[in-house]
Amino acid sequence: MKKCICLLAGDGIGPEVLAQGVAAITAAAHDCELIFEDALIGGAAVDACNNPLPPETVEKCRKADAVYLGAVGGPKWDGLSPDMRPEKGLLGIRKELGLFANLRPAILWPELGGACLLRKETAEKGIDLIVVRELTGDVYFGCPRGEETRYGRRTAFNTMIYDEDEIHRIAHTAFAAARLRRKRVCSVDKSNVLETSRLWREIVTNVHAGYSDVELSHMYVDNAAMQLVRDPSQFDVIVTGNLFGDILSDEAAAITGSLGMLASASMGGSGPGLFEPIHGSAPDIAGTDSANPLATILSGAMLLRMGLDMPDAADRIETAVRKTLADGLRTRDIMEQGKTLASCAAMGQAVVNHIWKTSGQK
Repeated sequence: MKKCICLLAGDGIGPEVLAQGVAAITAAAHDCELIFEDALIGGAAVDACNNPLPPETVEKCRKADAVYLGAVGGPKWDGLSPDMRPEKGLLGIRKELGLFANLRPAILWPELGGACLLRKETAEKGIDLIVVRELTGDVYFGCPRGEETRYGRRTAFNTMIYDEDEIHRIAHTAFAAARLRRKRVCSVDKSNVLETSRLWREIVTNVHAGYSDVELSHMYVDNAAMQLVRDPSQFDVIVTGNLFGDILSDEAAAITGSLGMLASASMGGSGPGLFEPIHGSAPDIAGTDSANPLATILSGAMLLRMGLDMPDAADRIETAVRKTLADGLRTRDIMEQGKTLASCAAMGQAVVNHIWKTSGQK
């Protein structure tokens, strides 16, 4: 069996962490012939061909079975026009591939209980939730947008917009995900003040009629942000729009201890999915071999499970990550007293070693 994976290393620590992810999925999927295609995105693509998303990259991604991304962006490109910023490449590839649903699990690994930022009694309840974020609408893509002069003052504007079809499909994604978990969905909006949120709540409620086995609740986004800190154990699946989901999923990740532990998958109705860690490019530590590769490695597990339909290989990676943490290895961002500090490469190799042991490889 052959499978093609398009690699978008990107910027900053992207190439370093992606290399460890590739090593992990190669070891875990040892019974499958994986073909890797490299392509440019973000600042690296701007530097090479003056385009954050070259047409060749889009073509390679479309032909692949899955897309695996490191990170994009950095202060080097902050002075560029909006259309040339590295982040434009990430938003663009999501749109080109029709990736409308971003799934971000936030899990407090038992081995990292001491790294949780919450009070001990709150952390002991556990954190195991997933944020299902709509990915192609909202203020990030809404038109009109821009900057103009109004009454002699520079004025910038963006448009928050959703249509019923966009809400339908993300709601179905959330309810389907809940059926595989604890069967609870919390829909987050701001329907007390936003017309888009009132339509959101109405459509989500209508879709729920087809999922009578799943419990549905609604929550305003400001309350959801507070409840994530107060008691994240109450959440199973959170479904929300692009802007709110961007913020809440980062908050959910941060309270577990480190953004360096959280994976994500962006999926569409058909074609390849895109799998990436949720952290940024961290240019301040790029090239120092100190980044945490576990979010990227765990994104590789999601790639195998959701992108290539290889659940056994995904299980090998997740088991290996837990065993590596149980061994006491820690990168700088999750370092605890009494543990062993590991470099990015050393952490990745430790995971691969456990995968080999689990699968009987040498």
